[in-house]
Amino acid sequence: MEVSRYISRTKSTVRETAKAFGVSKSTVHKDVTERLPKLNRDLAARVKKVLDTNKAERHLRGGEATRRKYMDEGQPMPSEGMPLLH
Repeated sequence: MEVSRYISRTKSTVRETAKAFGVSKSTVHKDVTERLPKLNRDLAARVKKVLDTNKAERHLRGGEATRRKYMDEGQPMPSEGMPLLH
């Protein structure tokens, strides 16, 4: 229940939540998707909304992480400066 309230309050990802609580991503996911609906349907619905939003946005976070990686290394992104294939 504490993990679920944390996700609902902070809008954290499963990965961030697992790290905060010192458990695996699998444990967090199973707790909030399988166990929680049996205990508290309202909280489960709120957590599901957060997880769905995070899932929809994950490609953006991944792209941002890649951009930061190349910026930190002082290299251009692979697509920058490369000729377009026609």
